[in-house]
Amino acid sequence: MRRFATPSFLRGAAGIVVLLALWEAFARSGAFNPAITPPLARIAQTFWHMMLDGTLPRNAGYTLARVLTGLGIACVVGVPLGVLMGRIRIVERLLLPLISVLMPIPSLAWVPILVLWFGISEVTSIVVVAYAATFPVIYNVWTGVRAVNPIWTRAAVAMGAHEHEVFRNVVLPGATPYVLTGIRLAFGRGWISVIGAELLANPFYGLGKVIFDAKEFLNSDVMLASLITIGLIGVFFDRVIFQTVEKRTVARWGMVTTPG
Repeated sequence: MRRFATPSFLRGAAGIVVLLALWEAFARSGAFNPAITPPLARIAQTFWHMMLDGTLPRNAGYTLARVLTGLGIACVVGVPLGVLMGRIRIVERLLLPLISVLMPIPSLAWVPILVLWFGISEVTSIVVVAYAATFPVIYNVWTGVRAVNPIWTRAAVAMGAHEHEVFRNVVLPGATPYVLTGIRLAFGRGWISVIGAELLANPFYGLGKVIFDAKEFLNSDVMLASLITIGLIGVFFDRVIFQTVEKRTVARWGMVTTPG
């Protein structure tokens, strides 16, 4: 119980309460038709019904699977490239211009051509997520490797450590906070891209598909329930998954501090 009485939790809860109060006031102000600005009670009722009939869990599962698959591909590609760019100057000079050209291109801009290549399929959505998530991973790993204090590496070499030992025991732990930050950012960008890909590529299942179909019938409560689901999944991964990993690694090593 004490964990839920911490100042950070109370501040976060207060912000959510204020946001909900503002929405309720806006929904009941009459500025828009109630069909497109439903009150909280209607949204909550729709959310509960969609949970009971399996609509939200099923579609959220498909969307989350696409995000995690794309994020996994981004880590497999981005972490080694970031390390190579940070450790080998010629690799950095070769890849940095290419990354600087590709990164500003929105991932959703690739959807039409990916649909031509792969059709309306899982592959299209996953490739879009992987594309969006790879660049934050590369940049943060690259920055983390370069940010390692050179005194640490020189000290390790002076103590007789080999190159692979320096990397494993000095460079990798020193870059880990940046790696975790890159994965967090990539996870967020993955959600942005996957919803857009589901809207444009129109797969059979997914929260983006639910939102698109609800828009066709002016079911704003369904759209908002889907958005709330995305937010809840994001909070769970940030507050439970990522913070747990951070506390058990870099925070334990004394390299960062975590909120109470």
